[in-house]
Amino acid sequence: MKTFDKEYKLMAVKRVKESGKPVAEVARELDLSPNTLHGWMSKFGKHGENAFPGSGNLHSADEELRKLRKEVLELKEENAILKKAAAYFAKNQK
Repeated sequence: MKTFDKEYKLMAVKRVKESGKPVAEVARELDLSPNTLHGWMSKFGKHGENAFPGSGNLHSADEELRKLRKEVLELKEENAILKKAAAYFAKNQK
């Protein structure tokens, strides 16, 4: 599987936008799958110049969502531990 850097993807997207040619034609010129180029166009439409953050990196909104989900899981675990401790101490007070 080929991998392409951010600059190449941006160049391909800009070529489609500036040339006025169909995506399939530009994809053929660049030896790409039209589906790949359509995907790049879609990402560019949503995120602009920041559409391709690089390997292993997430967009800021996705990164924040990942952190918040992790925090929710940690808080749920802590809450479960506290409930068990409260039940334990309530049982021993009788």
